[in-house]
Amino acid sequence: MSAATAAALLGLAGLLSAAAVLLGHRLVVVTVRGVSMAPAYRDGDRVLVRRTARPTRGQVLVVERPAVHTRWPSGPLPAGAGARAVGQRQWLIKRLAALPGDPVPEPMLSASPFARPRPPRVPEPMLSTAPLARPGPPRVPAGSLVLLGDNPQHSVDSRHFGFYPADRVLGTVVRPLRPARARGQLRSASPRRPGPPAG
Repeated sequence: MSAATAAALLGLAGLLSAAAVLLGHRLVVVTVRGVSMAPAYRDGDRVLVRRTARPTRGQVLVVERPAVHTRWPSGPLPAGAGARAVGQRQWLIKRLAALPGDPVPEPMLSASPFARPRPPRVPEPMLSTAPLARPGPPRVPAGSLVLLGDNPQHSVDSRHFGFYPADRVLGTVVRPLRPARARGQLRSASPRRPGPPAG
């Protein structure tokens, strides 16, 4: 895949707004952009993210957008980085499908260049009745993760960019936050109380 194609695809991959709001050093509010995690998270949804170094399989993660070229533009984000450092990076939202040591999930195996290798052909004279040792399923290497979008037709994930470095995880999604439009509808439906003018 060319760098231009990868960059175009990553634009549809569930990019999170760079305008992340940092709440202390442990919680971040981010806005989802794209449809790669639909129906769980849709374009415009806001989610609360807990910064953690130990995600579990099945959790939804916010991770740094992969470098299109061979190298990352900078090192991993330090654990205590503030709002400015978080806001200067680009983020994706994906589901954690496999941890280090887990078998590589089928969607990743089926995708090129991770297609399963064909078993070697054994010449007829070398066949024997002894059971053949079969290699086990490929495993996720140490320090790596497999990330997949819930909406695979619109997701660029480990099927395209391979194993993901575990040190590029910002955190795990704790829960969605009520959208601003829903809050506005609730407010307009309730009786208005006198208050300070909107400024």
